Amino acid sequence: MTAAPAIQVTGLRKSYQKLEVLKGVDFEVPRGSIFALLGSNGAGKTTVVRILATLLAPDDGVLRVNGFDVTATPGKVRDSISLTGQFAAVDEILTGRENLVMIARLRRVADPRKVADDLLDRFRLTEAGGRRVATYSGGMRRRLDIAMSLIGDPAVIFLDEPSTGLDPQARLEVWQVIQDLADSGTTVLLTTQYLDEAEKLADRIAILHEGTIIVSGTLAELRQLLPPAQVEYVERQPTLEEIFLAIVDDDHTNHQQKQEQQS
Repeated sequence: MTAAPAIQVTGLRKSYQKLEVLKGVDFEVPRGSIFALLGSNGAGKTTVVRILATLLAPDDGVLRVNGFDVTATPGKVRDSISLTGQFAAVDEILTGRENLVMIARLRRVADPRKVADDLLDRFRLTEAGGRRVATYSGGMRRRLDIAMSLIGDPAVIFLDEPSTGLDPQARLEVWQVIQDLADSGTTVLLTTQYLDEAEKLADRIAILHEGTIIVSGTLAELRQLLPPAQVEYVERQPTLEEIFLAIVDDDHTNHQQKQEQQS
């Protein structure tokens, strides 16, 4: 017998005065998967996330997260989830470790310092753990933000445009973190405007347009909606992202080699 979906949304509607933002949204997210909700600016992606996270009341619809009804048992839902917004919610005055310890104490988990050290190690931030967050790069802040979201082992995590404003290398770091979350059994609902992000990460993809889900499925299923591709033999040129990462990685390697030779 298969487990119930981690997220179930049926007939979700939401209006702001006369503006109808969500007009009957339906989707399900299997447990331990990455679900990408795509849409242009103003499509209603963040509104969906805020409703599922109990921060906003729906006008209509049946919504369940981790088996709990969003409107009837919001406390149970909040105990099951974590939410990471578009901008890293970290305290720049504190160190990375102090940010994690603070959240662990607020959530009343056992041994906050051990939890912090384990997460610093998991997110490759151990060496930076004693530094103030004000000195962190954008990618490091985002990794710390997601690490803070995992304190308490939530079953479901909402990531609202997690790579917005990050450089290509930092985006790849965040993508790896998201993939690792799903591999460890966490259900991830990801909202994004970046099609390559959804293509790289998502097990299932839904497109939100003008208040409704107009298409949903795996990437292979969505590809079947278009005519078969014609085979053309062309010389493939490297993408700008590939060029950037190759140059940066090569420069980093050369710098390390010089340091080793001087030591």
